[in-house]
Amino acid sequence: MKPVILSTKFFLLLATTLMLLSFKCGSASTNIAKAAAFNLITEKQFNALFPQRDPFYTYASFIKAIKDLAQIKVKITRRAVSVYQFIRTDKATGKSTIVRQDVDWNEAWAKVKPDSTYTVDYGAFCTESDLLSNKKELAAFFANVAHETRHGMNGSYTDGLMLRHEDNTSLDYFGDSDEYPPVKGKKYYGRGPMQLSYNGNYGYASDCIFGDHKILLNNPDLLTTDPVIAFKAAIYFWMTPQTHKPSAHDVIIGKWKLNAADKAAGRVNGFGMVTDIINGAVECGQGENPNMLDRIGFYQHFLKQLGASDPNCVCSCGRMKAF
Repeated sequence: MKPVILSTKFFLLLATTLMLLSFKCGSASTNIAKAAAFNLITEKQFNALFPQRDPFYTYASFIKAIKDLAQIKVKITRRAVSVYQFIRTDKATGKSTIVRQDVDWNEAWAKVKPDSTYTVDYGAFCTESDLLSNKKELAAFFANVAHETRHGMNGSYTDGLMLRHEDNTSLDYFGDSDEYPPVKGKKYYGRGPMQLSYNGNYGYASDCIFGDHKILLNNPDLLTTDPVIAFKAAIYFWMTPQTHKPSAHDVIIGKWKLNAADKAAGRVNGFGMVTDIINGAVECGQGENPNMLDRIGFYQHFLKQLGASDPNCVCSCGRMKAF
């Protein structure tokens, strides 16, 4: 009987071990899938989508930017209209840090105003929905970075990621900002895949990406000298809501709940509203125009190349009021 008793214990132990391992492996697999936007596109596909790209923009730098930012989430709380607190969490260490708290945060008048709080999880980039929806988001993201950086023949859709910065570098792009004042001698013209502009956007991006607003304010040229940072800034812009705008991410996957103001302005979740977020003042609410149509052309081209589709696409923002 003794061998039988030992065997029973052995099999019970083995079963328990396998069960625990299955839970651990399952959890790991889920986490890997959740953070694997890079599984949507191979290096060969990336190179084919951007055949004329500047060598600065590599597949490896894009993937590293995704992986690095996937470890960051930022809890944003707003009081009144524009009094903010940012709590940035490094998911790898679990450490949370207040990286921004405006000087009026604890003022009595601000405290009585209702707070609005949301969390931006950068690991949700092209991972939050089903496979086809995630590919649709990637196509929309690529369409906009391609349009912002193109420098070639109209309608070829091969000339994305050719520019590191906008052509006119004489403009300062200074905006009033107590939290992110411009640094003397620096200019904040459009740089990187999403052509990040203005000191306020550079400081905001730097808080979220690095936990330190001074990094990009002091050295905005990092977006033209470090391709990983350049792609991180583009993903930041895509994922992060603005004071009066939802994120492009939430809109393209249909997560954004349209409010009364959106409906009155003719807005609908979809590619057209993404254009409204990125450059609505120039391209939306004025019928069909070449820039908007170029974004749509890139989107439809990339959808096809990635094996995705958007049959119910509200692609135009021609009748949407600009934000």
